[in-house]
Amino acid sequence: MKRASGRRAEPPQRGRGRGGPPASLPAPPPLRACPPPPAPCRPCPEPAAAPAGRARGGGCGMRGPRRRLPALPALLWLALAPLPGAPGPAARAELRVRVRLPGGQVTEESLQADSGSDCISLELRTADGALVTLTADFRQEVKIFRALILGELERGQSQFQALCFVTRLHRNEIIPSESMAKLRQKNPRTVRQAEEVRGLEHLSMDVAVNFSKGAQLSSHIHNVCAEAKEAIYTREEDVKFWLEKGVDGSMFEVLPQTSDLPDLQRCKLCADRWKPCICSYSLSIEWYPCMLKYCKSRDAGGKVSSYKCGIRSCQKGYTFDYYVPQKQLCLWDEET
Repeated sequence: MKRASGRRAEPPQRGRGRGGPPASLPAPPPLRACPPPPAPCRPCPEPAAAPAGRARGGGCGMRGPRRRLPALPALLWLALAPLPGAPGPAARAELRVRVRLPGGQVTEESLQADSGSDCISLELRTADGALVTLTADFRQEVKIFRALILGELERGQSQFQALCFVTRLHRNEIIPSESMAKLRQKNPRTVRQAEEVRGLEHLSMDVAVNFSKGAQLSSHIHNVCAEAKEAIYTREEDVKFWLEKGVDGSMFEVLPQTSDLPDLQRCKLCADRWKPCICSYSLSIEWYPCMLKYCKSRDAGGKVSSYKCGIRSCQKGYTFDYYVPQKQLCLWDEET
């Protein structure tokens, strides 16, 4: 790993962006009128939604228009048992759920699964307008958080700012991709709230990741972090784990810390907008399937067996601390 210097960065040019704005959700398609038949006409079905543009990096290789998934029998809102027409091996699937945010607002969360590449992706828009994505790469044991944050144009920021935080994916943090691909919901209009609130995790992201070499760590970094090429961070302790697995260490660069620069402050305490500081950014995954539920059945001979019959949902928050060459890149982290 290389070690970065703490040199003072030049002020950025006003309006210089790292990509386009995060795309909005696609509008519902118009209804088609029924042709006048001789007999009474039944309502025509809605046409399929046309593909709509969106921010790059919808994880797990998902492509093409979104589709509505079939409903379940009345007793279950989520089930893991295979259904007629359910995805088979190496399937790609998507589920969209309505989630309540801490302030009471309701947002839509997209859950995508690709059992072929063994990864999942969750995406939601927060109350302040930021677009947050979590991609879990089970094969490489890598977890990628991406945030597209709306910029403050009147303060010289670009239209939006992109950040990527890459950490180690531990076992049992989230359900496997093949189970995620089988999730179904009975009522798409129901607003979900997590059954379990997991503790806040505070992470010191003291290493930068080279975007051009990031595919060696996870192939999903190229798509997910395309707007954050110069703002991809990880932790030294996770780097040690990946180096033991044979990952090339040249993609990592240790960032300046307070021990290296005695004058390095937290950005919320720093008065000079062009001075380097330690920035903090917090995000929360409000609803995600964190565990599988198992039910028991008894056959005719009295033998008891267990089978997957649902999921347990969780909420978890994260705070990331990381070095920035100027406070201008961290205006949300100010003392109030």
